[in-house]
Amino acid sequence: MKRKMILLTEGYSDPHPAKTARNLIIYKREEVAAVFDRKNAGIMASELLGAGEDVPVIGSFEDFPDADTLVIGVATAGGKIPENMMEIIFEAVRRGLNVVSGLHDFVSDNNELREIARKNGVTLTDIRKNSEKEVTTRKNINPDCFRVLTVGNDCGIGKMVVALEIANDLKRSGYDAKFAATGQTGILIENGGIPIDAVVGDFLNGSAERLVRLNQDHDIMIIEGQASITHPRYSSVSLGLLHGSMPQALIMCYEMGRDYVRGFENIKIPPLTEIIRFNEIAASFMYPAKVIGVAINSRKYSGKDADAEKERISNETGLPACDVIRHGPQVLSEAVIYHREKYREEEILLV
Repeated sequence: MKRKMILLTEGYSDPHPAKTARNLIIYKREEVAAVFDRKNAGIMASELLGAGEDVPVIGSFEDFPDADTLVIGVATAGGKIPENMMEIIFEAVRRGLNVVSGLHDFVSDNNELREIARKNGVTLTDIRKNSEKEVTTRKNINPDCFRVLTVGNDCGIGKMVVALEIANDLKRSGYDAKFAATGQTGILIENGGIPIDAVVGDFLNGSAERLVRLNQDHDIMIIEGQASITHPRYSSVSLGLLHGSMPQALIMCYEMGRDYVRGFENIKIPPLTEIIRFNEIAASFMYPAKVIGVAINSRKYSGKDADAEKERISNETGLPACDVIRHGPQVLSEAVIYHREKYREEEILLV
């Protein structure tokens, strides 16, 4: 049964903090009724988020009385629920809407909200709440499922979008491919996955390995990456995912024009070739994996600039490159298919 979602972005209606809302509009359009932001009510979501020309921005639940779910559509620093959203969440529950949150603050931990939800027969779902308690074993891994992980030079650069676009393109071409979600937005889109960044540290690698086992009945698995192994805040999540999922190939993602680590204006991002080398070395401790393609996020630049960047980065790295939105993901999908066949021919198996 499809949900009818209202996406809450109140006060955070910008493509970056509201990336959950934006991507749900793009990939789950049939389930999205509206975006909730009282200050911007009356316009269309595309004017705020760059997506959703036919999705209205509303300031009252009365505008869509048949909606059944309120989704917190933002990703905030530290995963905190903004205070200005709590009154809206309470109102939604009183009106009989289920609430879904992907933040680290759990709506289901609020006793008052939980009691109102019980009385109104609605559910409070925290995507990041989990009971993962497995450690890595390196056992029962299907070597015939080709595992590809998207990695990046920073956080918030589109690793999920790249993974989704490649997986969808492979499916359209007739391949048995699976997008394996590791973050709140990806889990909402795929209706499944493991919230890697909310797993207790000792079990992070094991949960990534479990994600592989859950999805390895497919021929190809495209795993959603998280942050970067060079990021001062989130490198542990990135490295745990890299080691735990044991990819056989990597897709490097980066954003044009971003020179400094997000949140750290004094920390310069290393050259892309260095980050590629660093990821390949780190991956090799668990499984030999090479970067087989580069995904460019050129959203802040013109099409002409994006084309020039594609040419430049291909020459610099010797790898196929593209912006999966502007150019389409085909060259990266082709790289996945080529390297999968190469692995099968060379019989490189997991030991």
